[in-house]
Amino acid sequence: MSSTNFAGSPGDLRGRDVYGADGEKIGTLGQVYSSGPSTEPTWASVKTGLFGLKESMVPLSGASVRGDGLQVAFDKATVKDAPNIDNDVDEPLDAEQVRELYRYYDLGWEEQDTNRYAQGYTAGAEHSRDAYESTDRTTGGHDAAMTRSEERLNVDTRAERTGSARLHKYVVTENVQTTVPVQREEVRLEREPITDTNRDAALAGPDLTESEHEVTLHAERPVVDKETVPVERVRLGKQTVTDDETVTENVSREQIEADLPDEERRRLT
Repeated sequence: MSSTNFAGSPGDLRGRDVYGADGEKIGTLGQVYSSGPSTEPTWASVKTGLFGLKESMVPLSGASVRGDGLQVAFDKATVKDAPNIDNDVDEPLDAEQVRELYRYYDLGWEEQDTNRYAQGYTAGAEHSRDAYESTDRTTGGHDAAMTRSEERLNVDTRAERTGSARLHKYVVTENVQTTVPVQREEVRLEREPITDTNRDAALAGPDLTESEHEVTLHAERPVVDKETVPVERVRLGKQTVTDDETVTENVSREQIEADLPDEERRRLT
C-alpha cells in the first residue's frame, strides 16, 4: 500500500466525516488500523448508518485530508458493501479478515503481511510492538465459534390441471309398457215373464209376426300420444377436497466434531 497524506496521530482521524472518491459523504471514521509496529495507518472502519452495529472497512491508501474530513479513494457504494466489523469489538484484525479485505478491494498483498495487522490507535495512546501483532500469532483473541448450518424443507403447493369434465345430451329410445283399463260391451240375453206390469206392452203388437232387433256394441281401444316435458336440470359443479400427501426429500446438515486435548475421544455437537 502507498502512504497516506496524514499529519499527526492516526487517532486524530477518528470521528471525522469520510467522503468517497466522488465527493459523496459515506459516514464517519471509526477505528484506524496499522500494520505491525508501524504507526502508518493502513485501514479504517467507517460508520455508514446512524444506529448500525457494523462498520465497513476501507483502505487508507490514496486517502487524503479534506477540510475537517477524510476523502478515500473509493466510492460510497463500494465502501458500504465492503467487509465489516462489529463497532463494539476492540480487537485486532486477524489474517483472514485482512485477506478478505484485500480480495474485495482487489489489492495486491503478500501472505506474511496478513499476519501483522492490529487494531488502530486511540488519541494520545502509546502502543508497544506486541499491541500490533496479529491475534492469530498469540492466543487467537477472536471468537473461535463455528456456525453450523442445515437445510430445511420449505414445502408449498401449486395448482395444476388434472382433467376436465363436460355435459353431453343425447337421445335414448327405450320400450315402455303400461297397463290401461279398457271397457267393451257384450250381448246378454235377458228373459222376463209376462206380468201385470209388462202385459200391455206384450199384447200391443200383432198376434203372430216376424221381426228382428239389432243392438250396437261398443268397446274402448288404447290411444297412445306422446308429449315432451322437462324433468330436471343438470349442471357441473366443483368442490375442493383436501387430502394429506407425504413429501419425501433429502436434506443435508453440518455436524461439528471437537478434538479436545484432555479427552481421547471426539465430542460430537
